Amino acid sequence: MRMTLTAAVLAGVFAAMSHASFAAGDVKAGRAKASACAACHGIDGMSKLPEAPNLAGQTEEYLVKALNDFRSGERKNEMMSMMAKTLSDADVANLAAYYHSLGKQ
Repeated sequence: MRMTLTAAVLAGVFAAMSHASFAAGDVKAGRAKASACAACHGIDGMSKLPEAPNLAGQTEEYLVKALNDFRSGERKNEMMSMMAKTLSDADVANLAAYYHSLGKQ
Protein backbone atom coordinates (compact mmCIF):
# COMPACT_ATOMS: atom_id res chain seq x y z
CA MET A 1 0.00 0.00 0.00
CA ARG A 2 2.74 2.42 0.96
CA MET A 3 4.72 1.64 -2.22
CA THR A 4 1.61 2.26 -4.34
CA LEU A 5 1.04 5.64 -2.69
CA THR A 6 4.68 6.61 -3.23
CA ALA A 7 4.48 5.58 -6.89
CA ALA A 8 1.29 7.60 -7.35
CA VAL A 9 2.85 10.68 -5.75
CA LEU A 10 5.97 10.37 -7.92
CA ALA A 11 3.84 9.96 -11.05
CA GLY A 12 1.97 13.16 -10.15
CA VAL A 13 5.22 15.05 -9.60
CA PHE A 14 6.62 13.90 -12.94
CA ALA A 15 3.39 14.78 -14.73
CA ALA A 16 3.44 18.26 -13.22
CA MET A 17 7.07 18.70 -14.21
CA SER A 18 6.42 17.68 -17.82
CA HIS A 19 3.43 20.03 -17.99
CA ALA A 20 5.57 22.86 -16.60
CA SER A 21 8.03 22.40 -19.44
CA PHE A 22 5.32 23.47 -21.90
CA ALA A 23 4.83 26.69 -19.94
CA ALA A 24 8.51 27.55 -20.42
CA GLY A 25 7.90 29.29 -23.75
CA ASP A 26 8.33 33.06 -24.04
CA VAL A 27 5.16 34.65 -25.42
CA LYS A 28 6.97 37.81 -26.57
CA ALA A 29 9.63 35.81 -28.44
CA GLY A 30 6.89 33.63 -29.91
CA ARG A 31 5.03 36.70 -31.18
CA ALA A 32 8.18 37.87 -32.96
CA LYS A 33 8.79 34.43 -34.48
CA ALA A 34 5.13 34.14 -35.55
CA SER A 35 5.62 36.78 -38.24
CA ALA A 36 6.83 33.92 -40.47
CA CYS A 37 3.57 32.05 -39.77
CA ALA A 38 1.22 34.98 -40.34
CA ALA A 39 0.75 34.53 -44.09
CA CYS A 40 -1.11 31.27 -43.53
CA HIS A 41 -2.15 31.23 -39.86
CA GLY A 42 -2.64 34.97 -39.31
CA ILE A 43 -0.67 37.01 -36.77
CA ASP A 44 -3.69 36.64 -34.48
CA GLY A 45 -3.72 32.86 -34.94
CA MET A 46 -6.83 32.95 -37.07
CA SER A 47 -6.17 31.35 -40.44
CA LYS A 48 -6.35 33.41 -43.59
CA LEU A 49 -6.41 30.30 -45.81
CA PRO A 50 -9.03 27.53 -45.78
CA GLU A 51 -6.37 24.78 -45.71
CA ALA A 52 -4.44 26.26 -42.75
CA PRO A 53 -5.79 25.64 -39.25
CA ASN A 54 -6.49 28.30 -36.65
CA LEU A 55 -3.81 28.21 -33.94
CA ALA A 56 -5.21 30.73 -31.45
CA GLY A 57 -6.03 29.06 -28.16
CA GLN A 58 -4.63 25.63 -29.02
CA THR A 59 -2.94 23.95 -26.08
CA GLU A 60 0.80 24.30 -25.83
CA GLU A 61 1.12 20.52 -25.66
CA TYR A 62 -0.69 20.08 -28.97
CA LEU A 63 1.30 22.80 -30.73
CA VAL A 64 4.65 21.50 -29.47
CA LYS A 65 3.77 17.97 -30.60
CA ALA A 66 2.51 19.12 -33.99
CA LEU A 67 5.61 21.22 -34.69
CA ASN A 68 7.94 18.47 -33.52
CA ASP A 69 6.09 15.96 -35.69
CA PHE A 70 6.54 18.23 -38.72
CA ARG A 71 10.23 18.66 -37.84
CA SER A 72 10.79 14.91 -37.58
CA GLY A 73 8.75 14.06 -40.68
CA GLU A 74 6.23 12.03 -38.66
CA ARG A 75 3.55 14.50 -39.77
CA LYS A 76 3.57 15.47 -43.43
CA ASN A 77 2.80 18.76 -45.10
CA GLU A 78 5.27 20.22 -47.58
CA MET A 79 5.06 23.82 -46.36
CA MET A 80 4.93 23.02 -42.64
CA SER A 81 7.76 20.49 -42.88
CA MET A 82 9.94 23.09 -44.59
CA MET A 83 9.07 25.80 -42.06
CA ALA A 84 9.34 23.59 -38.97
CA LYS A 85 12.79 22.26 -39.86
CA THR A 86 14.23 25.74 -39.29
CA LEU A 87 12.82 25.95 -35.74
CA SER A 88 14.86 25.34 -32.61
CA ASP A 89 13.35 23.71 -29.52
CA ALA A 90 13.11 27.20 -27.98
CA ASP A 91 11.31 28.50 -31.10
CA VAL A 92 8.78 25.66 -30.83
CA ALA A 93 8.15 26.38 -27.13
CA ASN A 94 7.87 30.13 -27.79
CA LEU A 95 5.45 29.74 -30.69
CA ALA A 96 3.31 27.32 -28.68
CA ALA A 97 3.21 29.76 -25.75
CA TYR A 98 2.31 32.65 -28.04
CA TYR A 99 -0.52 30.95 -29.94
CA HIS A 100 -1.89 29.45 -26.73
CA SER A 101 -1.89 32.90 -25.10
CA LEU A 102 -4.20 34.24 -27.82
CA GLY A 103 -7.10 32.15 -26.58
CA LYS A 104 -9.85 31.00 -28.88
CA GLN A 105 -11.29 33.92 -30.78
